[in-house]
Amino acid sequence: MASATTSGVARQSKALRRTATSTSTSTSTTTTTTADSDTSAVASPLDSPRPSASSTSLSSLASEAADLAANSKPKFGKLIDTYGNEFQVPDYTIKDIRDAIPKHCYERSAATGLYYVARDIVSLGTTFYLFHTYVTPETVPSTPLRVLLWGLYTFVQGLFGTGMWVLAHECGHQAFSPSKVLNDTVGWVLHSSLLVPYFSWKISHGKHHKATGNMERDMVFVPKTREEKASRLGRLAHELSELGEETPIVTFLMLLGQQLIGWPNYLLTNVTGHDCHERQSEGRGKGKKNGLFNGVNHFNPSSPLYEAKDAKLILLSDVGLAITISVLVYLGNTFGWSNLLVWYFIPYLWVNHWLVAITFLQHTDPSLPHYTGESWNYVRGAAATIDREFGFIGRQLLHGIIETHVLHHYVSTIPFYNADEASEAIKKVMGRHYRADTRGGSLGFIKAMWRSARMCHWVEPSEGAVGEGKGVLFFRNTNGLGTKPLKMSPPGQ
Repeated sequence: MASATTSGVARQSKALRRTATSTSTSTSTTTTTTADSDTSAVASPLDSPRPSASSTSLSSLASEAADLAANSKPKFGKLIDTYGNEFQVPDYTIKDIRDAIPKHCYERSAATGLYYVARDIVSLGTTFYLFHTYVTPETVPSTPLRVLLWGLYTFVQGLFGTGMWVLAHECGHQAFSPSKVLNDTVGWVLHSSLLVPYFSWKISHGKHHKATGNMERDMVFVPKTREEKASRLGRLAHELSELGEETPIVTFLMLLGQQLIGWPNYLLTNVTGHDCHERQSEGRGKGKKNGLFNGVNHFNPSSPLYEAKDAKLILLSDVGLAITISVLVYLGNTFGWSNLLVWYFIPYLWVNHWLVAITFLQHTDPSLPHYTGESWNYVRGAAATIDREFGFIGRQLLHGIIETHVLHHYVSTIPFYNADEASEAIKKVMGRHYRADTRGGSLGFIKAMWRSARMCHWVEPSEGAVGEGKGVLFFRNTNGLGTKPLKMSPPGQ
């Protein structure tokens, strides 16, 4: 094919040869020239200085048609991620993805789903029984050792609780079973027990899946633009490239706050979600911004995160929380709040930690792009996620939510126990567009939190971006790590 194309170009006029050459260069380096967009440069075969029978042959016309098709493809320029690697925008379709997945991977089993629910509940109950029965002053006289063992209890219960959270997440995506009623019933019970407003989360999370990587519509971990980051620092956008390194203690404190209160803060204020509520179709977002007491939260039926038709479901979510809180108050008053702190609330913090860490690392990585509304589409957004590895804990206790997230964003109704096989199938379609960071296993997962926090401060276009490529944004930072931020002139210059 390469030799045929070359020989075809050799018979074309100078203008047509320039167009074909620049298109070839654009394909390999994702740059454009004036000739690319100059339609007058595409000459007719009759303009050839050496007319011959082959000038008007079907093969010649087919070659020119291919040149015209190449010129009509989107031009992005040279896109560079934070690591300095050249990025190419995905070019396959969602049909390609779905067709590659074996049909049996789509099958959902209520019995299998309920088995995993029972397994996680039994694990929680057994752990509580063992520690409550055998880790007592009588059996373990050493106070420091008892504190250590009960600390281990909170960690283990946090893992089992996160696994139960993931099963409720399956219910929200209708991946738990073929029955919507069963899915929503199980999901509501499980999430309510973890102080999660099930239907409220389910609705906003569905919108996240419909707009992943979209700077104006995504619902979780939407990064700051350069201008937004500068404003928060009391600077102008052009000054960011001149700032010194952020001290590690600042990064640590940011991560500590994110991991401790990130999840309840998200539910209460929509932090990390988009802040474009003026576009809400029913007008309920006028004048509203993310933040505490601004009406943008997961508990208020009139929140701009929802439509009027969702009101009953939001209230049902609140009822589930009220029931759980009532039970906790009873247990605290009956058995003591210090006991309940260890039995429930510290494990609850562990669940929040894992949930935020998992979500943060699924959507924040130096290799991942984000898109403006003009450059975004569903296929591109779904590929703007990354799989990681967390070993036995991730695959067995957390039901593979860390290891198969890319697939989950393309087809969220595939149950987690079929996700590994389906992931392998879509890798053949995605090719270089599939992203995974499995270095170091579980320890590598923890290290990735620090790396992403240090390297991913805001997003901006690549220096070599053109056309639609200016809407493909990558992380940059003030720490001198990876690709340097764009040099900008002060306003008015």
